[in-house]
Amino acid sequence: MTTSILPQAPTQASTRRIRWMVAASVVGALTVISAGSAAALASSASQSFRIAEPAGMPEMIARITDKSPCPPNMALVGADGARKTCVDRYEGSLVELHDDGTETDFSPHQAPNGHRVRAVSRPGVVPQAHISMIEAKRACAASNKRLCRADEWKSACKGPTSTRYPYGDARVASACVDTNRTSPMNVLHHGERTGRTMNDPRANQTDNTVEKTGDAASCTNAYGVHDMVGNVHEWTADGSFRGGYYLDTRQNGEGCDYRTTAHAPAYYDYSTGFRCCADATE
Repeated sequence: MTTSILPQAPTQASTRRIRWMVAASVVGALTVISAGSAAALASSASQSFRIAEPAGMPEMIARITDKSPCPPNMALVGADGARKTCVDRYEGSLVELHDDGTETDFSPHQAPNGHRVRAVSRPGVVPQAHISMIEAKRACAASNKRLCRADEWKSACKGPTSTRYPYGDARVASACVDTNRTSPMNVLHHGERTGRTMNDPRANQTDNTVEKTGDAASCTNAYGVHDMVGNVHEWTADGSFRGGYYLDTRQNGEGCDYRTTAHAPAYYDYSTGFRCCADATE
């Protein structure tokens, strides 16, 4: 009698091993290719090549095996059973794109108008200011993201428990970057507030003004998004900017309900920043 042996369904552990084997094979192949390219470069003094430095092995494997619904430094926001969104964990900053394929950090104290830039979300950097809604939208799109819709932004700011501030319903002094800060217009321009003075690159380099992303450790919630109240305003897709900035988080609504609608999409000054969103993958 011939006994047939039915194939067994792969277990979760075996699936994980297969993914890692595939990842290791790809990394090995890339390493061989990179080494071959380096050898070709060394043996040919008459030609000039530019070889991109390969990413580290852990990063390569993470890109292949990662099953997260959101890109790095984005948080998954939304209630269970509802549509979820990826939201940048940190206020947006910019890198400038160059013709040779390299990127360099773009100054957060300069308007990006006329520059090829894309948005990044990083901790421990000065957030981009002097940016209009138009430029913020363009920067997000260059990173395959988009400006947050108003409802997405508010959901992320209020957190899973839907509080007025990221950390709770009652305002706590200095929990976010919004308490006893210095007015750069008073220091630099004797209180003058015009298009010229409010785009002075020295504004957010004045002491006791803007802080680096994530430095206000209490200004977050269970979603893991930071600085959605205070520090710099954040443009949203409805043409308003939200959350207030370091001198005001209450005049046009309190905390996560703060919304300014007085300016056109092309407007920018030392207080205007942004943050990107993206659709979560299944």
